[in-house]
Amino acid sequence: MNDLRDGPRDECGVFGIYAPGHDVARLAYFALFALQHRGQESAGIATATPGGNIMGIRDQGLVSQVFDENMLRSLVGEMAIGHVRYSTTGSSEWENAQPIVRDDQRTLALAHNGNLINAVQLHSELRGRDVPFRSTSDSEIIAALLATHPAPRIEDAIADVLPRLSGAFSTVVMTEDEVLAFRDPHGLRPLAIGRIDPTNPDEPPAWCVASESCALDLIGATLVRDVLPGELVTLSADGLTSRQVVSNARRSFCVFEYIYFARPDSRMGGTVLQVARARMGENLWREAPVDADVVIPVPDSGNAAARGLARAAGLPTDDGFIKNRYVARTFIQPGQELRRQGVRMKFNPVPEVVAGKRLIVVDDSIVRGTTDRQIVRMLRDAGAAEVHLRISAPPIKHPCHYGIDMSTREEMIAHGRTVEEICAELGADSLHYLSLEGVYEAIGGSRAEHCDACFTGEYPLAGTEGANGKYALEHELPLAPV
Repeated sequence: MNDLRDGPRDECGVFGIYAPGHDVARLAYFALFALQHRGQESAGIATATPGGNIMGIRDQGLVSQVFDENMLRSLVGEMAIGHVRYSTTGSSEWENAQPIVRDDQRTLALAHNGNLINAVQLHSELRGRDVPFRSTSDSEIIAALLATHPAPRIEDAIADVLPRLSGAFSTVVMTEDEVLAFRDPHGLRPLAIGRIDPTNPDEPPAWCVASESCALDLIGATLVRDVLPGELVTLSADGLTSRQVVSNARRSFCVFEYIYFARPDSRMGGTVLQVARARMGENLWREAPVDADVVIPVPDSGNAAARGLARAAGLPTDDGFIKNRYVARTFIQPGQELRRQGVRMKFNPVPEVVAGKRLIVVDDSIVRGTTDRQIVRMLRDAGAAEVHLRISAPPIKHPCHYGIDMSTREEMIAHGRTVEEICAELGADSLHYLSLEGVYEAIGGSRAEHCDACFTGEYPLAGTEGANGKYALEHELPLAPV
């Protein structure tokens, strides 16, 4: 079957909460529901009561497919962590679903968003100590390091392990007494802190963490701030406490969160992403105006930028495609006859909107170009007079090693091609990618605090290009040092 998600694959979403008196399993469920866009392969929730046992349920599928009412009622406790997954390291199997629960020198559950680039070395070290593994996920490496650490306090174990991890890791951990969250020293992946205020002002607030603020919104929590890069926060009977484990590392927040990954209603870096993406569209028009009749987005990722471009251009915008939002989870192979329809399973053009029109088609990114080539062909078949592609990101030329699946460099259509050659390959009348300067102007940030390696090849962590942990773990190869 044609891969109907030609763009970068979502990573993972994590959630943690310490909230006595609240239905923590239900709150975790709805928080994960809000984070579903970050991973659709598996979902899981683990709960505990202080001093009690950790209980967990995880399985492959969407949040709504994994959990039902009876399952949520069985997950009792005063604290919980949760996870939605798209595999970046480790294959898509039940064993790699999270939260991971380990019972070694201490019992804990862990959920992780990101990717370790030194997974091979750490895995070899643990196997040398005869530490067993049940999965091929680098997340279990972090869990094993913490569960087998001799420090009496989990906070001290994390403080010792965190500087030894290299890569991206926004992580939540639950012991039998508390929930902890920590972020890699470069802050590559997001993690936000929320507070649930009590109805009785004499009671303390409940505290939670989530990959995005949209999850906090859904459960009635107030966004307080981000977990700082290199910071460890603890949610417990003592409230929220913080410990800065690593300081002064170069901040390298993933700029692609602004462009595509995060939900448009999430707030990052003080900016609502819907607004930032509209500004990207405005900048697209300023950089590459063209005579046209109507602006149409590639839904849903191009919606906000298309509206911004149309506003700047003074052009109407319309729905040139109708999107089937359920196709990503189909398990039925279409057969050869329908296989030729390709992307029509996901997008269907509306001839009455596009016929005879000069179209500006707006999307967030192009990776392999398979979908965009089919989109241009469909629009021409529907009668479009001209098709001008506008992309609200620079050309993607380099793979991500920090928790995003962007295909290999050789599979990327921008690898070794000029914009003119890509335009001809896609069959469009013109093509313009938003400049990197246009992206940073739209988000109100600077390159000095972001990672844009997928565009520039300038990875913020030394040794990134040589990392082979993902391949080795997935294929169960002999784990030798890189």
